[in-house]
Amino acid sequence: MSTNDAVKHNETANQQQNFSADVSRLLDIVANALYTNHDIFLRELISNAADACDRLRYDAIQTPSLTKDNPDFRICVYKDTTNRTITIVDNGIGMSAEELAENLGTIAKSGTSQIMESMKSANENSGADKLKLIGQFGVGFYAGFMVASKIEVVSRRAGQDDIWCWTSDGKTGFTVEKATDIQAARLDGNRGSALTLYIKDEACEFLIDDKIIQTIEEYSDHIGMPIYLGAPQMVDEDKDAKAINSASALWMKSPSELSETDYTQFYNHTAHSIDEPIMTSHWSTEGKISFTALLFIPTMRPWDLFDPSRRHFVKLYIRRVFITDQLDTLMYPWLRFVRGVIDSEDLPLNISRETLQHNMVVEKIRSAVARRILSDLAKLAQNDEPAFLTFWGQFGPAIKEGLYDAPEHREALLKICRFHSSHDNGEKFISLEDYVERMKDGQDKIYYISGASVDSLKNSPQLEGFKERGLEVLFFTDTIDDFWLQNVLDYKSKPFQSITKGNIDLGKFDAKMDTDNAPEENENTDKKTSANTTALIEKMSALLENKVHNIRKSPRLKSSPVCLVAADNSVDMNMERVLKIHQNYDPQTKPVLEINTDHPLIKKIAEKCKNGENIDDAALLLYEQACIIQGLALEDPSGFTKRMSEFMEKGL
Repeated sequence: MSTNDAVKHNETANQQQNFSADVSRLLDIVANALYTNHDIFLRELISNAADACDRLRYDAIQTPSLTKDNPDFRICVYKDTTNRTITIVDNGIGMSAEELAENLGTIAKSGTSQIMESMKSANENSGADKLKLIGQFGVGFYAGFMVASKIEVVSRRAGQDDIWCWTSDGKTGFTVEKATDIQAARLDGNRGSALTLYIKDEACEFLIDDKIIQTIEEYSDHIGMPIYLGAPQMVDEDKDAKAINSASALWMKSPSELSETDYTQFYNHTAHSIDEPIMTSHWSTEGKISFTALLFIPTMRPWDLFDPSRRHFVKLYIRRVFITDQLDTLMYPWLRFVRGVIDSEDLPLNISRETLQHNMVVEKIRSAVARRILSDLAKLAQNDEPAFLTFWGQFGPAIKEGLYDAPEHREALLKICRFHSSHDNGEKFISLEDYVERMKDGQDKIYYISGASVDSLKNSPQLEGFKERGLEVLFFTDTIDDFWLQNVLDYKSKPFQSITKGNIDLGKFDAKMDTDNAPEENENTDKKTSANTTALIEKMSALLENKVHNIRKSPRLKSSPVCLVAADNSVDMNMERVLKIHQNYDPQTKPVLEINTDHPLIKKIAEKCKNGENIDDAALLLYEQACIIQGLALEDPSGFTKRMSEFMEKGL
């Protein structure tokens, strides 16, 4: 420790420090709203202790002297019925005074504002929902205040001399001060941490050894280092002391040796969650690269799945030694929701984290892991459709990011992608394979429409002509859809075609003319309508020349009078909207206004135009109606209101 640091510690010693506002709110919720599942606190604190041991194990690769006096890692848990305390001791990395204050006094780095809002709303739900909150939001250390009126954390950073004690009642703040000799005696040797919890009356069951053992066996059996019942000194004196847990690297076992319960417990430990994984992938590879992976897909989507700063939570081990859980290149960003471990046989133990970021072996592992997960998801879709659709509802938008930035996995990604469509009015998810199988004779394109929601898309006027002809249209409602479509131009040689862009020829799908109608009568009617329409289009084009690219008869419309579409060489309508919101995009092109010449309103306006009557306000109203349907802001809302009021007055 530097001289400046020492002065700083002496100045602040014994001074009460306040929790950050987020921690204060969190602790209040933990103490008062999450009280029904006491057992979780012990799992969380033991997991933290195991992480501390793993981190020291890695640091000791570079600096062996850190563990020279005690190379064996362990965790000890014991109770003191006289003082009503439980103590969890590890001989891991330990914490300095600054780390105690930062790690236990603030969680601002974790985006807690979103956590608090989610927990606040969930607090109003049933007790069963409350049970999930700790696991869902990673409360971790603070779970101890569910059962404790006060917590003391005595810690000594490996390689440093000073021993510090962090103390808090979970309400008024905390202190960090030099530990007394009695407090320091709780440590296991010359490093690590000892957490002492002063147990509340309502949690006194944890002052019974059998309860401690039962909880550890249930939640922490697969922690990778032994967990003993008793203080470190007592364990050392007892030659027959046995670990409560199995203390084995579960991922190195054969899948045939493991039960579903084993996997779920290990997932709960690694993910700090109490839900069950929706899919488990456990396999080993040998050959050019050798590694073992045990990966899980959660049932619940993390609250920060789409936070740009979110990283994945897969831990990298090298020959059973924990290396890091912060290696960005280990997993693709679109698999950032996956939890678990990857253990490599081909990386050297003394490799630095910086070198790992650009290591070719890591890149090959990442690609192999992605292939396996996508393959397992395809099997899940085939064998357990409800489970797969649950997965897709939670993580589909993230998966589709891979279509944009992982061309090497695009075929496998397209196989598992699911979309809503007009086939069942957007009620169910379908695959692209389902769509292609239902394509009509002569259809050579995959039609789609993108927008904010299924409800808005299924009522789009641009969809009417397609539904009338029995042409299925995919509904794309995720923002990422507009971006991956720029790179994925087709599926099985069938190009993707937006129904809100370009002049689409639907004539080849029209039903044959009704033979009951006389050809002469239809021909005369068409000639009259065509003449009126031509005059109307010419007039409206002059009136709206500054607002639209051009005006034309629509093959898309059936029951609506007008709609807007993008010109052939322009950005799609929804893509333009997204770019305006996220990138301040300023489009230089204008939309195309299409009119339904069979609509009674258009026929009436066309007839007035042919007779030389003024249709200026009607033309503007038609354009503004199309803008509103498309979700575009009107340039002159007050003018629109005035024109609409006048038309309503005349109509009434």
